[in-house]
This record gives sequence, structure tokens and C-alpha cells, in this order.
Amino acid sequence: MKTLKNGLLIAGCLALTSLAQAQPIVGAHYPAGVEGIKGASLPPPGFYVRDYNVFYNADRFENLDDNFNLFGYINAPRFIWMTDKKIFGANYGMDVLATFGHMDWDAAGKDDYFGIGDIQIEPVLLSWNWQQFDLAAGYAFWAPIGDFSPSRPGMISKGFWSHQLTLGGTWHIDQAKTWAFSLLNRYEFCHEQTQTHINPGQVYTAEWGLSKTLRENMDVGVVGYYQQQTTYDNGAPGAIAHLDRVFGAGPEVSVFCPKAGLFTSLRYIYEFEARYRPEGHLVTLTFTKPL
Repeated sequence: MKTLKNGLLIAGCLALTSLAQAQPIVGAHYPAGVEGIKGASLPPPGFYVRDYNVFYNADRFENLDDNFNLFGYINAPRFIWMTDKKIFGANYGMDVLATFGHMDWDAAGKDDYFGIGDIQIEPVLLSWNWQQFDLAAGYAFWAPIGDFSPSRPGMISKGFWSHQLTLGGTWHIDQAKTWAFSLLNRYEFCHEQTQTHINPGQVYTAEWGLSKTLRENMDVGVVGYYQQQTTYDNGAPGAIAHLDRVFGAGPEVSVFCPKAGLFTSLRYIYEFEARYRPEGHLVTLTFTKPL
């Protein structure tokens, strides 16, 4: 789970006060689309730093006026520690991820914001590796340390705690491992948003990737995601009586530079069939380096 629409950036998690009678929209912290090619494969034992750079732009939000526009940049450094310790035959690890970023939006008035976001702590990270298959599982929680406000998009901070379960696998299709297919599943349980007293619904996220090794240290492929709110918001009168969802797909290239010991991936995602959330374009640039 290279972990980093939501808690950071990809909307469906927006807390938006746009238009005269619009209500805040809340959702999962996890931003679909930050993982792609071989997204369910974890690194071998060691310390790693992974830096996610996420750019998001949307100019469409179902049921809002034509003036809606949102641009955001999120930087999310993640520190990963994988150990030699075995649990159920898997290597045990843990990680922590912090977020901060900037966003501009226009929905019944222009505004912008820069600040520190919520933090994710993953105390349980398990990695199994076989000849042709990798399996990963984990438990994480998000702590609302960011400066949340119901009057702006909730791309950086959400204003509530949440718990996240992860399970995914990567299948190396041929013996030479030049082809790979990965599927990463996450499920998030959200607590009450303290300022609005809304209880956000639970959210399921699936991220997939099909890749081909073109030459040594370079993979290319197609990736995508599906994020679906599975239970309704409830609690305060502002709770939305709809289940939001979005699909996304696009290309990715991943390169390893042996001299620098640096892994770099770049992906573009086009969103479609969004319901009750923004629909836009996502670009993610990720750097990973062993320490």
C-alpha cells in the first residue's frame, strides 16, 4: 500500500459551502489514485521515504453551477519501515504519512488556502511475497490535526477521525515478471465530524494497474480506480442523503535510477461518471528512496 478523494485531495471528500443552500460534503480521507502500477507490492525490509506530489483540477460538480472550479496541490511525505519480523509468514512493517498543501476554488466566490493537513499512522503493515504473487494487508487510522473549516473544500483536512483497512495483491503474470496486474482495496470507517456533527458514510476504494516492463528499470501501464461511498451520512441536518462515487483511468510510467537509488512514477488520471462530487483530472508524481 503505497499509501499516501479525499483527506488530501481527490474530492468526494469535499466539505464545500458553495451556492446558496449547498451543504458540506464529507467522505473518506484516502485519496484514490495515489497508487497504481504494482500498487499492492511492498518493499523488502528496510527504511524508506516516499514523497507524493498530487495535483488535482476539477471544473465540474454535479448539481452545482457552471462556475465551479477547484485546483489543489498536496505534498505528502511517507516514512516506511519494513522489518524482518514475521507475522503469519508476512514481513511486518509500519508507516506514517503527513500532508500539507494549497488549493484555489471558485464556487459562489473565489478563495484559496494553504495549510497542514491530517496525518495517517499505519501501525500494522504486512507483506507476503511468493514466486508470482505479492500480497499486502494493513490497518491505519487518520488523525484530524489539520485546520478544518466547513467553509472550504476538505482536500487537506477533514475534521474527523477514521479507520482504514487495506488488502491487495500483485500478480506477476509471466515467469520473467515483465507483466503485472495489481488490485489494491481499501475500506474506511469515518467518525463524527466535530464542527458539523455529521457522521460521514463508509467508503470503499479499489485501485488497479496493468503494467509491462519495456526495458530494465522502466515500466509502463494503465491504471485506474473506483471509489464509492457505501453508507449514508447521518447525524446533523446538513448530512447529504446521497452516495457519492467516481471512476478514473489513465497511463503511468515508472522508472528506477540505480545510481541515485531513486524510484520515480508519474501517472495521469481522467475522472468520469462522478456522482455528488467533483469530476476532474489528477496527476501524481511520486519519489521513493531507501534510507
